[in-house]
Amino acid sequence: MTSPDLRPGDQLASTVCTAKVVVIRVPAERRPLISCGGRPMVPAPSAPQSAGGQADPATLIGKRYVDGTGTVELLCTSSGAGVLSCDGDPMTLKAAKPLPASD
Repeated sequence: MTSPDLRPGDQLASTVCTAKVVVIRVPAERRPLISCGGRPMVPAPSAPQSAGGQADPATLIGKRYVDGTGTVELLCTSSGAGVLSCDGDPMTLKAAKPLPASD
């Protein structure tokens, strides 16, 4: 399956749960395959409506997710039960940058 060209600002939706993300960063020379719950994500406007009511979301709203190299970054805009992955590898929560000491 070929991956679509992704650009910052693109909105993707899961086909297996209610998860939605916005692309924050992606290298121009790369075409990563973004998946959720083991199924490729699709452009949000063309996504089927998923039923809500997931008890324990795996993808959390307002959190940023990065791939293993730190070059692909997504922002979750709607929680879902599926786990995000990039090119088959699970994505991880992006760690917050520590603030400088104000001593």
